Amino acid sequence: MASDYHLHTPLCKHAEGHPREYAAMAQKLGLTEIGLSDHSPMLHYFDDWRMAWEEFPQYLEMVEETRAEFPTLPIRLGLEVDYLENGEKWIEELSGKASFDYLIGSVHYLAPGWDVDNPKHLSRFTDDSVEEIWSLYWRLYEKAIRTKLFDFMAHPDLPKKFGHRPKGDLRKYYEPVIQALVDTDTAFEINTAGLRKEVRELYPAREFLEMAFAAQVPLLINSDAHHPNEVGANFDKAYSLAREVGYTETLLYEKRRRKTVPLF
Repeated sequence: MASDYHLHTPLCKHAEGHPREYAAMAQKLGLTEIGLSDHSPMLHYFDDWRMAWEEFPQYLEMVEETRAEFPTLPIRLGLEVDYLENGEKWIEELSGKASFDYLIGSVHYLAPGWDVDNPKHLSRFTDDSVEEIWSLYWRLYEKAIRTKLFDFMAHPDLPKKFGHRPKGDLRKYYEPVIQALVDTDTAFEINTAGLRKEVRELYPAREFLEMAFAAQVPLLINSDAHHPNEVGANFDKAYSLAREVGYTETLLYEKRRRKTVPLF
C-alpha cells in the first residue's frame, strides 16, 4: 500500500512536469496511491514559489484531468499549507474551497519575508543565531499542530536543510512538538527531499522518529517531489529507517478521513 502524498506541480513556479507525468512514474514504481499537494495559494501576492489564487481552479482541473487519465490509480487532492502566525482564518477558509483529501501543514516562514529554507537567507545562520532560529521554528511548528487544521505535518526539522543545527541534545526541540502531535492525534511525514538537499539526510532525524514511535505518533512516507523523477525517491531508505525504529503501519487519506495500512 505504498503512497506518495507530497507531490508538487509547475503552478508553484519551482517544479516541473504535469501531474500526469507524476502519475505515470508512480505506476511505473508500483505505488498504489498518490496525492497532489502543491503550495497553497494566498488571497494576495505573498511570495514567488506558490500558485496564485487565480490559478487555484487550474490546479483543480489538472488533478481532475490526471484522475481521468489514470482511472485505476487513486489520486488524492491535497495542499501543502504554510502556517503563518495568526493566519488560521485563511486556512479555515481555504479548507472549504475544494473537496480535499488531506491538508499538509508546514512551516517555512519564521517572520514575514524570512523563509528558513531559502538559500538567500543563509547569512542569518551563525554560531550565535542557530539556537534562536531553531527555537523559533519549533515553537511555530508546535503552534501549527495545535491549530488542528492539518491532517499531517511536513518535513519536521526543515531548518537543518543547509546543515545548521544547535550543539548538544536536540530533544528539547522535539519533545513539545511530539507532545502536540499526540495531543491532537496528528501524523507527520518522513520526507525524503532532505537526501536531495545539502544536509543529505531524511527529514526528520532518527532521534525524532524514535521519540515519535515511542509516543505512538503515526507517520507517512513522502518524496516532496518537484519533478516526476523524484516520485518515490529514496523510499527504500525511508522505509528501512521506519522499520528499524519500529514502525509497521502508515496512513492513507480520503475526504480527510484516514485509515491505517501496513508499512511494507
